[in-house]
Amino acid sequence: MKFSEAWLREWVNPPVTTQELADQLSMAGLEVDSVEPVAAAFNGVVVGEVLAREAHPDADKLSVCQVSIGSEEPLQIVCGAKNVAAGMRVPVATVGARLPGDFKIKKAKLRGVSSSGMICSASELGLAEQSDGIMPLPHDAPVGDDFRQYLGLEDQSIDVDLTPDRSDCLGLLGIAREVGVINRCAVEVPRFESQPASSDERVDVALEADQACPRYLCRVVRGVDVNAQTPLWMQERLRRGDIRSLGPVVDVTNYVMLELGQPMHGFDLQKIDAGIRVRLAEPGEKLTLIGGQEIELTDGTLVIADGNRPLALAGIMGGEDSAVSEGTQDILLESAFFAPTAISGKARAYGLHTDSSHRFERGVDPYLQAQAMERASQLLVEIAGGELGPVVEASNESMIQQRPEILLRADRVNRLLGIEIDRAEVTDILNRLEMRIIEMTAGWRVTAPSCRFDIAIEEDLIEEVGRIYGYAKIPPHRGKSAMVMADRLEAEFSLQGAKNLLVGRDYQEVITYSFISPEIEAQVDPEAKGIRLANPISADMSVMRTSLWPGLIQTAVYNQSRQQQRVRIFESGLCFRQGDGIEQEPMIAGLIAGNAQAEQWGESGRAVDFFDIKADLEALLSLTGHHQGIGFTAVKHPALHPGQSAEVRIQDKVVGMLGMLHPELEQKMGLNGATFVFELALENLAEGVLPGFEALSKYPSIRRDIALVVAENVSFESIRNLIRDESGKIITDILLFDVYTGENIDSGRKSLALGLILQEKSHTLTDKEVDEVVDSVLQRLAKDTGAKLRD
Repeated sequence: MKFSEAWLREWVNPPVTTQELADQLSMAGLEVDSVEPVAAAFNGVVVGEVLAREAHPDADKLSVCQVSIGSEEPLQIVCGAKNVAAGMRVPVATVGARLPGDFKIKKAKLRGVSSSGMICSASELGLAEQSDGIMPLPHDAPVGDDFRQYLGLEDQSIDVDLTPDRSDCLGLLGIAREVGVINRCAVEVPRFESQPASSDERVDVALEADQACPRYLCRVVRGVDVNAQTPLWMQERLRRGDIRSLGPVVDVTNYVMLELGQPMHGFDLQKIDAGIRVRLAEPGEKLTLIGGQEIELTDGTLVIADGNRPLALAGIMGGEDSAVSEGTQDILLESAFFAPTAISGKARAYGLHTDSSHRFERGVDPYLQAQAMERASQLLVEIAGGELGPVVEASNESMIQQRPEILLRADRVNRLLGIEIDRAEVTDILNRLEMRIIEMTAGWRVTAPSCRFDIAIEEDLIEEVGRIYGYAKIPPHRGKSAMVMADRLEAEFSLQGAKNLLVGRDYQEVITYSFISPEIEAQVDPEAKGIRLANPISADMSVMRTSLWPGLIQTAVYNQSRQQQRVRIFESGLCFRQGDGIEQEPMIAGLIAGNAQAEQWGESGRAVDFFDIKADLEALLSLTGHHQGIGFTAVKHPALHPGQSAEVRIQDKVVGMLGMLHPELEQKMGLNGATFVFELALENLAEGVLPGFEALSKYPSIRRDIALVVAENVSFESIRNLIRDESGKIITDILLFDVYTGENIDSGRKSLALGLILQEKSHTLTDKEVDEVVDSVLQRLAKDTGAKLRD
């Protein structure tokens, strides 16, 4: 909400400076984003009157003007604007004046004709980004007066960043109310007189969706001059509120919106057929909006329609076919209350965001519409003329939610705020906030005004008392609470420990959005049932993630595009899936790309590979204590390379996935080179195993090396598990120290060289015992895997 400080001070004028006023608003919960001058610095500009205009003798596009600025002799000024004319009042920069951009006005000769000053346009004075011709002033502008003083440019624009719950302050009326409460001073709200009807013409209204629109007012205004000039004072107040002037009808409705917080709209009456219907859109209906955008209306969209077609998106934007244009003579003014739930998210669903939707989504006072209609009628007739018809109102009071009566206990106010506040002080604050109160022995019964949608429970009222009393007045206290040690099972998997381990292995933690684009979801996890958002932030963030990989991949791309080729990142967070309901699954995932080691002199660069990330993952899984039960099984995944992907298992339970991203996915995402990822479900890691001590054997170990020839699809993991199962605890370790394919090995087979470490705790092993164990192992391997000793 952006507004003029001078305008605000016409309503409420506390004895504080601009900075103090901004600080007060911020401390009251209405954060002030900026306080900026309403005009750039310039001086030496006065109000002038063009007495005569003649063509330049040597330039077709220039005029020679005689301009009075209240001095004895008029100034001769050469002007290039097309719209300059005798009798106009205009801003004149005199010789010696300085304009925005430190542009100094000097006497000059233009094509041989002397010029003593400059007739200014709005853009030259920094009052508009661009302008066509000089800036016309009202005919009653006092000639010779300082232009800055005349236009009141010694003013500030205050921009307040409101939280969604404070919709009551989306109009100057609400801001003035707050300033008056904070400073305990009167608010002089202008009187808006009721505008009597001068004709009987009316348009009937049918509320067919009264739950979404419980109140709708309209009024016919005939004979409006839509080409009338909006008064300069209104244009300036709109400009200082960051709204462009677009003609009297639109300017009046925008002005009332800034002033009272009630959005309004004007229709061309001649383009409305058979009355107004406030209804929900029908399937397949289309509407061309102001600006030419055609949209197809979806079910549940509230529209303003006539007997034949939709005319406007209710509370969002009008339609082009019924909009006021240069040929419009009669209009229909609209002032309505739309329920926030009916408007919320609708504008964004159509790729729109308007001042009107911004207010209706947050909530507009449901009893403000009649006042806004009278104010708009008054302004419109004063500016553009016209005959007013009666105000037509259609409403269903039962659909308007009333503010609840809330019990506010005095002792709870003091307990929550941590300070004793006198009852009389609390009563005064509530009264100044326009609450209806009934005093009781234990406190008050309070009903909030209709504009305060945010007040529903006792704590809301206590917050109001605290912020108006002043947070700065509440002394700080050290918090006190009983310290209770949280129970944690020793075998429980520690997420923080996992993070520390990954950081120790040169990873960086990242945090990404839980929302992703449907395209990325389809590429990374096409089989997942992603949850589509009904009200997404943007089209690229419209699906809840089913995997942490999309965020990690996008982060890697972002870093690589900024010359960070070596990437090692991880993230922990929730993933979301559609089951019987919305299922949330805590996950941890990682990604590596680039060189295995940072650039150095002692080791040549080597790109990361599958076994680098597998080693990191095994270290992570070791935190569960399942050293013997961790396994990997080759599987296929749509996002991973078919030859470099595997399921991660603990005790035959699948807990995650790892592998190299599919080359096609790498190319589509814009990654540089091979990229490897892993992902684990944290719930499957929760039950760890406590380490147990075993006495070290005092007897020597014996090593036997064997070379086995097996089929290529036989994994070392399956060989290791068979050896352990067959030998019991006598084989304490199994080492794979060579894998060979090639000469002297049949096609489709490979050679695995294993080192078997044998040791007993009770005695020294004999050769006979070792041979028996090794023979037993070889027989089991030959039976189950077809393994043979290599010649």
